[in-house]
Amino acid sequence: MNVFGVRGLRRAVPALLLVIAAVAGPFLAPHAIDAPVTMAYAPPEAGAPLGGDQLGRDVLSRLLSGGTALIVSALAVAVIITVGAIWLGCLAALSPAARRLVERGADIAILLPPVLGVMLIGMTWPGGGRLAVAAATVALGLPYAIRVVAGAAAPLTATGYIETALASGERLSYVAARELVPNLRSTLIALFGLRFVEAVYIISMAGFLQIGPQPPAADWALMIRENSGGILLNPWAVLAPSLAIAVLAISVNLASEALSRRPAVPARPGSARKAAP
Repeated sequence: MNVFGVRGLRRAVPALLLVIAAVAGPFLAPHAIDAPVTMAYAPPEAGAPLGGDQLGRDVLSRLLSGGTALIVSALAVAVIITVGAIWLGCLAALSPAARRLVERGADIAILLPPVLGVMLIGMTWPGGGRLAVAAATVALGLPYAIRVVAGAAAPLTATGYIETALASGERLSYVAARELVPNLRSTLIALFGLRFVEAVYIISMAGFLQIGPQPPAADWALMIRENSGGILLNPWAVLAPSLAIAVLAISVNLASEALSRRPAVPARPGSARKAAP
C-alpha cells in the first residue's frame, strides 16, 4: 500500500470509530434513551458523564444511540448517487443527446436550494420521515453528480481506444464499464466523499428542522435543536452531537481526498484500456 492509501486510512480512522460507535452504541448505552436519570441540563456527574438533556435524560446514552440512522442514511444516499452518476454520466459522455439532457436537468436542479427542496419533498411525501429526507437528498444531488462524471468522462471518449471500442460495435454499457470507469477512479472516490458529506449536512439540517426524526427519537441533529436553550447550563448536550457530526464529515472528506490522489493503476499488458492522460 502506497503513502496515499496509508494517509487515506489514517484520516478515515475517526469516521470508522464513529461508525463502530453508532452501530454498537445502542448496546453500549448505560441508560435507556427516554429514561430521565438526572435533573434537566444537569452537569456531568458519575451516573451521566456528559450530563443530562432538557428532560434529564443521559446525553451519553442518546449520543451513542443517535448516530446510526444518520450514518446509514448518508451512506445509502452517497452510494445511490455515486452508482447512478457512474452509469448515467458515462452513458451521457458517450451520447451527445443524453449529455444535453443531463446538463439541462443539472442546471434546473442546481437552482433549487437544498433546504427548500428537502422541505417540499419531505412535507409532501406520504408519511414523511427519514425516507422522505433521503429521497429528497438523492433527487437534489443526482443531476449534479451525473454532470460531474459526464464532464470527467468526456475527454476520454475522444481517445483512440474508446473510439475503437465503439467502432467495433461494443455496447455503450460495456464501453462505460470496461473503458471509462477504471480511468475515473479518482473522480469517483472524490465524488463519493463529497456526496456523503453533503448527505450528512442535508440530513442533519432536516433533523434540526424536525423534518424526519421526531421526539423522543435519539438523533444527533435533533439533540442540538432540543438542547440549544440550555447550552449555558450543560454545553455537552449540544457540543457532543455537534462534534460527532463535524468529525464524521471532516474525516470522510479528508480520507476521500487522500485516496483520490493515489496514482492510477497501470493497464494490464494486452488490455485495450490505457490510463487516462
